[in-house]
Amino acid sequence: MLAALLSGLFGTVWRGPITPFCQAEQPCSEPAAGVRLTFVHDGNAVRSVVTSSTGRYRVLLAPGAYSVRVTKTSPIERLKPPAVIVQRGVLTRRTFFIDTGIR
Repeated sequence: MLAALLSGLFGTVWRGPITPFCQAEQPCSEPAAGVRLTFVHDGNAVRSVVTSSTGRYRVLLAPGAYSVRVTKTSPIERLKPPAVIVQRGVLTRRTFFIDTGIR
């Protein structure tokens, strides 16, 4: 019964490109380790989580719409998607991607 009440997100945060030129057989992105994701509902920061060394995260949230903020190492980095919807009683896999702006 308790499992039916859990709602939230889990997954991996990636960042890239990590080099100006992507090459065949070389990774162009990497897991974003130690990044803080903050989930905001109705203008209030509700919960934060820090990614693991492999970029993984898990967060329990009440059902609803959230904007997502990320700690940035550079002012040009952007998180995609910038918003999510959490459904009641579902732990949803959501991959986030930090665009580093390297071109």
